[in-house]
Amino acid sequence: MSLPIDLEQVAVVFDGQPALSNLDLHLDAGKIYGLLGRNGAGKSTLLSLLAALRKPTTGRVLVGGEELFENYAITRQVTLIRESPDVLDASEKLDYNLEFAAQMRSGWDEPYARELVRKFSIPTNQAVSSLSRGQRSALGIVIGLASRSPLTIFDESYLGLDTPSRYLFYEELLADFMRAPRTVIVSTHLIDEVAPMFEETLILDRGRLLLQSETDALRAKGRRFTGNGIDVDRLLAGEQLYGIRQLGATKSAVVISDRAAELDAEGHRSGIEVEQVGLQDLFVYLTQEQEVAA
Repeated sequence: MSLPIDLEQVAVVFDGQPALSNLDLHLDAGKIYGLLGRNGAGKSTLLSLLAALRKPTTGRVLVGGEELFENYAITRQVTLIRESPDVLDASEKLDYNLEFAAQMRSGWDEPYARELVRKFSIPTNQAVSSLSRGQRSALGIVIGLASRSPLTIFDESYLGLDTPSRYLFYEELLADFMRAPRTVIVSTHLIDEVAPMFEETLILDRGRLLLQSETDALRAKGRRFTGNGIDVDRLLAGEQLYGIRQLGATKSAVVISDRAAELDAEGHRSGIEVEQVGLQDLFVYLTQEQEVAA
């Protein structure tokens, strides 16, 4: 089971300062979404709305077509996992807290939870509070995956994990998504590492939705052109340029354009080096002060 999401003119204001502004958003059910944004862009605020931890100042948050806030029938189908998992009692051992997680989530898969505990090497004989940062992050991953919630959200939940454990998380998320499709949102700063999982990418910037796109379509728009400055300027005349670099007669510039494939072919014919730009670089360019071609 998966849940679609709709936000209608949603705003959140803290102490007179907007965290989210007039946000309209639709997410189809049954996809993995990447949520990107610089610090302070509003990502955690948005995810707290989707987990019903906060009520919007104005606007409506609908999950599965129903108002989310204080709607137990829907909120119990949502799981939000942050860097350190929310547990019932951190002074208790793992089993006690997993039992509580199972009671709260109707789709809980106990054998899978135990399998993940083993794979992530989480100790079962000590209090959750005494686990290392990485082990606590892994416990959050276990709860998020084993919950099988129709809407599952991971908010920077990998931060305490070492590289092998992060890659184990990515593998398990994809494999379990294929077994039990649901709507998944992953908020991350390790963009290129996680990007292959994203069907769609959302970019928040200063509380507004800057971009929503199929990830492959977004990547297809980005190119870096490097060559003689005169030739590069001629090729890219009229395009918005990002990441401009000049060393002597050689110039490099990035274009994010629907004409990327056409410019790619023209660049090769002109002897200009053409390189596809990764999602992380595209995110950086789209959310920084733009450099306009002369």
